[in-house]
Amino acid sequence: MANTTPMTSWEACDRILAGETKAIHVDGSIDLSGADLKKITCSISCNDLNLSGTAISTLPSDVKVRSRLNLDNCKQLERLPSGLTCGSLSLRGCTFLEQLPEGLSTWFLNASDCLRLSDWPKKASVINGNVQLRNCLEIRSIPDWLGPLGQLDLAGCANLHELPPGLVVSGWIDIGGSSILSLPLSLQAVSLRWRSVPVTHSIVFEPEKITSKQVLAEKNAELRRVMIERMGYLKFSEEVGAKELDQDTDAGGRRQLLKIEIDGDEPLVGLACRCPSTNRQYFLRVPPHMKTCHQAAAWMAGFDDPTLYQPLIET
Repeated sequence: MANTTPMTSWEACDRILAGETKAIHVDGSIDLSGADLKKITCSISCNDLNLSGTAISTLPSDVKVRSRLNLDNCKQLERLPSGLTCGSLSLRGCTFLEQLPEGLSTWFLNASDCLRLSDWPKKASVINGNVQLRNCLEIRSIPDWLGPLGQLDLAGCANLHELPPGLVVSGWIDIGGSSILSLPLSLQAVSLRWRSVPVTHSIVFEPEKITSKQVLAEKNAELRRVMIERMGYLKFSEEVGAKELDQDTDAGGRRQLLKIEIDGDEPLVGLACRCPSTNRQYFLRVPPHMKTCHQAAAWMAGFDDPTLYQPLIET
């Protein structure tokens, strides 16, 4: 990028929106969040660049951001330039993005809710900071080059089954809702979280040992809810003797609306039913004000008014 005289942030924004083709250099920040911007036609050098909520599909190859690059909720973003370097990269809600760029270098990466993100670059550097990949459903592996890190959030990565040997995280890892069943030796002492709630290794990896007595004795409401989830709502309801509020039948057979009173917390109410195709039984949690099985099924189908929910066959 050629040397240019620094301009004000406002002047830079105006020129970018006008389709400027000459290089833009700003010592401070450029904030174009929510602007009607689909394309950047000039090279940019600045401290912080905020393009969140815009319709851009890519960035110039010579964009230079010294600190924070914010691309949150750029729904049309398809790719990022190779060799992208910045202190912090935020890509939350970039639902069209499938891969990160080769040669990426950053300390902090937030790609939460990037529902299509699946491919990692062969070479990149994300070290010493935090990485958030919450609800990245297509993530199936973590690259060997990642880290060491301070924190790693993998909550909701349902298709992620394992972490690479040698991965180092000094703070905590959140694996709530992932498919990770064990940790490599390098992470045996790491602190764990389950969807932001600090938990023990036994709660995460030995849920079959959790009893309803332990759950009811737990004073922390958030931790208690995690323990019930890990134990299984159906098993918990059976052990504590849930109260039946209503029952009827659907394609899977008899179903029940069950209620469990919990000291210091709202009641746990759920619809116990069977899948007609697999015969597997489920306990599906619903709001505590539900009174009938039909009302609960209607709520799960997205109906606030249960009288409008009249399916020919409930599956």
